[in-house]
Amino acid sequence: MPALATSLHLFPNNPILRTKPYFPNFSSTIPFGFSASSSSYPINSNSSLSFVAPLEAILFDIDGTLCDSDPLHFYAFRDMLQEIGFNEGSPIDEDFFINNISGKHNEELCRVLLPDWEFEKAMNFMVDKEALFRRLASEQLEPISGLENLCKWVEDLGLKRAAVTNAPRSNAELLISMLNLQDFFEVIVLAEECARPKPFPDPYLKALDALKVSPNHTFVFEDSVSGIKAANGAGMAAVGMATRNPEKMLLDAGATLVIKDYNEPKLWENLERVIKEKLPL
Repeated sequence: MPALATSLHLFPNNPILRTKPYFPNFSSTIPFGFSASSSSYPINSNSSLSFVAPLEAILFDIDGTLCDSDPLHFYAFRDMLQEIGFNEGSPIDEDFFINNISGKHNEELCRVLLPDWEFEKAMNFMVDKEALFRRLASEQLEPISGLENLCKWVEDLGLKRAAVTNAPRSNAELLISMLNLQDFFEVIVLAEECARPKPFPDPYLKALDALKVSPNHTFVFEDSVSGIKAANGAGMAAVGMATRNPEKMLLDAGATLVIKDYNEPKLWENLERVIKEKLPL
C-alpha cells in the first residue's frame, strides 16, 4: 500500500537516527514514556517471588521483554498513521502510544485506531505496519541487558520455558532469530492461534498446558499492562519489565515486582530465594 512505500522511504539508512527529530526528548537512558513521579507505589513493589517455589518454568513475552522493540513499533505507527491523516495529520506522541497501542493485538488496534474503516482494509494497514517494523528491527535490534545471563541460568537449572506473544508469527520468528533464541524456547505460543489474545489469559493457559507445568510454580516476564493482566488471569505472577512503560503502570496492572533489565539485583535476589527455599531440581 502507498503509505508503506512512503514510510520506508523515510528510513534509507539509520531509522532511529532519522526519526529522532520527531521526538526530541527521547533518550536511551530514560525509559520510553517514563517520567519521574513522587506517587507512591502499591505494596507489590516490594513483593517476593518466593511463593512460586518450587519453580518449574518461566514464560516470556517477546516485544519489550526480550528486546527493546517498542520504539520501533512507535516509529512505524507514528509515520504510517500520519500518512493516512490520523489525528488531522499530527504525529502521535509517546503517551498516545503507551495508552492506546502498546501491548494490544492488531485486531483490537483496528477498532481503536481505525474504527470507521472496513475491517479488511484496517488489517491490511496493520500488515503493512508490521512489515515496516520488521524492516526497522532487521537494521538494529538489541536484547534487553542481562538477557543472555538469565537464559543461561534458566538452562543450567533445567527450567521449562516458552515465549508467549500477541505479535504475528513473522515478527516473533524474526525477533527470536535475531536474538539467537531459536534453541532456547521449548514452546512458542502466538495469540493469533488462540481463541483470544492478551489481555485474556488464553495464550498463557496454552503455554502452561504445552509445558505441562502448574501456574503456581511458574512466573512470567511481561512489559505491558495487557500482558500482566493475561498472566495474572492465568493464575501466574508477573515480573514487569519497565523497558519503556512506566513502573507504576505495570505495578497497578498487577506486577509482583518491576525491573528495568535482567541485571537488576532485586531480580537475582528473588530468583536465588526461590531456588534456595525449595530445591526441586
